[in-house]
Amino acid sequence: MDFQLTEEQKMIQQAARDFAVNECLPGVIERDEHEIFPREQIEKLADLGFLGMFVDQKYDGAGLDNVSYVLAMEEISKIDASVSVCMSVNNSLVNYGLQEFGTEAQKEKYLKPLARGKKDGKLYIGAFLLSEPEAGSDATHQRTTAVDMGDHYVINGVKNWITNGGVASVFLVMAQTHPEKNSHGINTFIVESNWPGVQIGNKENKMGIRASDTRSISFQDVIVPKENRIGDDGFGFTFAMKTLAGGRIGIASQALGIAQGAMDRAVAYSKERKAFGVPIKNHQIIQFKLADMATRIEAARMLCLKAAWEKDHNVDYSQSSSMAKVFASETAMWVTTEAVQIHGGYGYVKEYHVERLMRDAKITQIYEGTSEIQRIVISRSILK
Repeated sequence: MDFQLTEEQKMIQQAARDFAVNECLPGVIERDEHEIFPREQIEKLADLGFLGMFVDQKYDGAGLDNVSYVLAMEEISKIDASVSVCMSVNNSLVNYGLQEFGTEAQKEKYLKPLARGKKDGKLYIGAFLLSEPEAGSDATHQRTTAVDMGDHYVINGVKNWITNGGVASVFLVMAQTHPEKNSHGINTFIVESNWPGVQIGNKENKMGIRASDTRSISFQDVIVPKENRIGDDGFGFTFAMKTLAGGRIGIASQALGIAQGAMDRAVAYSKERKAFGVPIKNHQIIQFKLADMATRIEAARMLCLKAAWEKDHNVDYSQSSSMAKVFASETAMWVTTEAVQIHGGYGYVKEYHVERLMRDAKITQIYEGTSEIQRIVISRSILK
């Protein structure tokens, strides 16, 4: 096994690190506190090619590998998970799904500007609409309907917890066309956010990743051309599951970055803060905490990179991506809590960042498949 990064991967990692420190860190606390969408940062990500990282260059993407994507996600998530989740959704869910399963016409019309992150000089990103008020972990019971009218579909229903919901130009919408077929009757549709009948709900006031734009989206008799269906009739649920398997690598990498960011701050603080006459880094209890944090983070990193490597080499990565996500997300929650503890009372204060990282960590155990769902995926793989 080769654990060395290529020169290109190192370059991507450094570019992401520089971007996070120079572009994301300034104002990150204010954006979090006031729920300000990081539009300027996302637009600069587009200019770097980070919104279409593994999209083929013929579709205006960067044509990079998934390992590079993991490296970039970690670096940006160390500083601002609200920025990284926008990047993750556009790359892992929207662009990946279109590139793998879309028609050439769909790729030409939608994938190219999504990979660039801009169209006509304006921000152009996507969103993935699967969750519903009564269909979260149980995604088979879609109540949003898409009635086949011959040359078009008519969509009605509500989706919630949609990242990029208020800023996306393109939605990938899962809807039920044949209720009698259950999950085999679900289709996925490309819906433009400004079409008649599409209604954008209020921004959710969240515990963490507060600067990201999360909303409910409703559809009232939205007419969708037949050519905007992705794949064969009834392919929608399979599309969602295959796409989410890759998306979990992105969220695992986000969790990894949050954990590493919290540990970096804990290490720096331990060298500055004194207790009983010496820096707290000299106390064995702090040393042991940092040792455990570093060990868990490195294990999470290896799981993330393994899943990315498998995806790059066309190996079945569904188990690895679930392992990476459940372990990295639980590591992030544990590490950030310990980082707050190391900071003591200062850890409870916004200016030290670790309380925000702890709040951001929690969502990684929930979205794109809860930790419980990941354990179902893993156990089924083991027991098949």
